Amino acid sequence: MAMEAAEIERLIKESFPDARVEIRDLAGDGDHYAATVVSPSFKGMSRVKQHQAVYAALKGNMGGVLHALALQTAAE
Repeated sequence: MAMEAAEIERLIKESFPDARVEIRDLAGDGDHYAATVVSPSFKGMSRVKQHQAVYAALKGNMGGVLHALALQTAAE
């Protein structure tokens, strides 16, 4: 079962309510997405820590229901 872009956004916003989130379906199949997440919460965090925080927000769906996510993060 593919994951909807709106569900990915909802999960991220649940953990980072102040974030600006943009989700793009790269292949039109609901399995390959690109996400840009910009949040003041990332200030002082390395890029690796930012990505780990976003993956944690996805609550175990990464690699399962959500096959691939090209992720860009930044502190605002």
